[in-house]
Amino acid sequence: MLSRTSVRTALAALAVTGLLVAAPSATATSRDSATTPAATPAATAQSPSAGVTVKMPSAVADRLGTDRRALVDAVSADVLSRSHDAKGLAPKAAVDKLADEGRKVVVDVRTVSRDWARGVAYVEAPRTQHGEPEGWLYIAHRKDGRWVSGLEGDREFADHVAKSPLVGKAERQTMTAYAQRKATPQAQTSSVGVLANTNGLLLPWMPDYYMTLTGGAHSHTGSTGYWSSLDFAGGNASGRVRSSREGTATSMCGAGGGWTRVIHPGGFSTDYYHMWNTTYYNGTSIARSALLGNIGTDTCAGGSATGAHVHWSLRTYDANYNGQYTWLNGRTIGGWAWWNGSSQYTGCATRLGVTACPGTAIYNRTG
Repeated sequence: MLSRTSVRTALAALAVTGLLVAAPSATATSRDSATTPAATPAATAQSPSAGVTVKMPSAVADRLGTDRRALVDAVSADVLSRSHDAKGLAPKAAVDKLADEGRKVVVDVRTVSRDWARGVAYVEAPRTQHGEPEGWLYIAHRKDGRWVSGLEGDREFADHVAKSPLVGKAERQTMTAYAQRKATPQAQTSSVGVLANTNGLLLPWMPDYYMTLTGGAHSHTGSTGYWSSLDFAGGNASGRVRSSREGTATSMCGAGGGWTRVIHPGGFSTDYYHMWNTTYYNGTSIARSALLGNIGTDTCAGGSATGAHVHWSLRTYDANYNGQYTWLNGRTIGGWAWWNGSSQYTGCATRLGVTACPGTAIYNRTG
């Protein structure tokens, strides 16, 4: 576990390279470096971004200038208000608590244009268990000198998707399509049938190839929440992880990181974690079965992994772009109906009278 002192030391070293700018502020930058003047104790205590790790290319930092602290503050405040593990805590107390657990809060500013900025933000998962991180796409707009941040699920995010020049036409169409299909996870107690339809989602590799199911339905965090996730490894798909359907893809940890999110038309998105040799995407339109990476043990945003695999999760959205991990029980993915077991990771799948439980090779089917 890293102490807060060692984390700050590491961030300061990275800030010199221009690849990272350590919040709370960085008022002078060049294309090749970034400096962070010391903040006063009072300012640090009041800043939501104090202690937050900020990823920001030098070119983006140059465009933002001294305004970047206000942007990071706005996004950080949103992240800490939405994070399950930061609920009920003041920003500084939340960041300090996570740092004591060896976990970071990360704000990644990817692109800016005039009064708009967009990127990714996440809270790392504990590295002592097989849990996964909390993460959001965000878009921020500067209006009347103030940055208004919108994370997935905020009303502001939906408004920004409709207006921001940083959202491409294809991406806007895809995101609007899923927002127009109101999902109802609370209806899990209803009969299966229409609710089991996932609009043709495949398992995360090429059709008509197989991987081995290593973990049945379990929660994304490995502890609480809907049992939304499956683990796969091995097989004859050469370890290549592919998109479950067409959509827009974002590399949540940045270039080289093992976590990708794909937003699909019709109300669903999928997460893929622990990959290596990943393809970098930033709100990029992709086709069904697009290559995302290879099964691996990457923990770019926390958690842990024993043996190379892909942790695949199903998410659903409502008309307010509110994304959440949703249940698998009774849903059909890759031609298989998935069912919860008596405990997490033990669930099985059925297809044409065949039952496949953890340890079984499963072919990815389109019908």
